[in-house]
Amino acid sequence: MKLPEVHGDQVIVGVAITVPEPYGSQLQDARARLGDPVAAYIPPHITLLGPTALEPQDVDQVDAHLAQVAAAHAPFVVRLRGTATFRPVSPVAFVQVADGIAGCEALETAVRTGPLAQDLRFHYHPHVTVAHELSDEQLDVAMDLLADYDATFVVTRFHCYLRGDDEVWRPRSEYRLTGRAAPRGDRVSRT
Repeated sequence: MKLPEVHGDQVIVGVAITVPEPYGSQLQDARARLGDPVAAYIPPHITLLGPTALEPQDVDQVDAHLAQVAAAHAPFVVRLRGTATFRPVSPVAFVQVADGIAGCEALETAVRTGPLAQDLRFHYHPHVTVAHELSDEQLDVAMDLLADYDATFVVTRFHCYLRGDDEVWRPRSEYRLTGRAAPRGDRVSRT
């Protein structure tokens, strides 16, 4: 994982949809069994904003921004199913987001505005990392181990995580999705 340089008393935050239980523990245990050394430091998640350095005085503004984003988005269903990889670009194996991609993309786009506006190195692709910076053989094992993984849950919130000096990512704030769902297309009345 590429971390930003920190200057002075800056903090590193990330914004993500935390994978709920029991799926979070399942994926974290799998990541640990695969030998990923950061498995205990990073809760299973779908990234909305990668690691970002913030000045301490900007944290309140970011909190207000994220609260506005959450208030504008309704809960949605995510289905995790199967595995894929970012190789050869990046040594990552992940569980795919099979359903709920549009909801993830809408949140990510909204999060990455205002005080969190930034350019992306790569096109946004929602996923849950299960092996990172391991050998090709270990990444292959990860993909095989979780090839049949299938889990569905409702996304009702996202979190802002703070990276501690001990390298552990901990939830700093929670933001509940309280927006209204968009209509499901025009319904034709047949009378």
